[in-house]
Amino acid sequence: MKKFTKNVLQIVTGVCTMISLCTGKAMALTVQEGAEAARADGMPAELIGPDGIFTRITNTALYIVGILSVVMLVWGGLRYIMSGGDSKKVTDAKNTILYAILGLIISFLAYAIVNFVLNSIAPASEPESTACLLETFSHFLS
Repeated sequence: MKKFTKNVLQIVTGVCTMISLCTGKAMALTVQEGAEAARADGMPAELIGPDGIFTRITNTALYIVGILSVVMLVWGGLRYIMSGGDSKKVTDAKNTILYAILGLIISFLAYAIVNFVLNSIAPASEPESTACLLETFSHFLS
């Protein structure tokens, strides 16, 4: 009796699983339809590319890092001016300036690398790439 109950339970579970999978596939949207359904008005349609979401997020983060580096550079300069000749304060101020400059360099390089990678991943449409090429070429001629 236990074996019969176990077999019936397995069959019922299998049938229910198949029914739920079939109805789920029939009701499921494609990935693009799901993304379009979730997108609100004014949101970019592309994830990657010049106007994509990832580009906006990384550019915003890198701008914040750049701004903080400039603020720390100014703060290090003020600390250097107000050190009054104390060697420890002068060293601390110089380190602040050095690290702020390193932060600026790293943020510029990160900005360039991220934008290069995101633009190379994004499929470039033919008219835009041709227009960009012509614009670059005309810039060098003038």
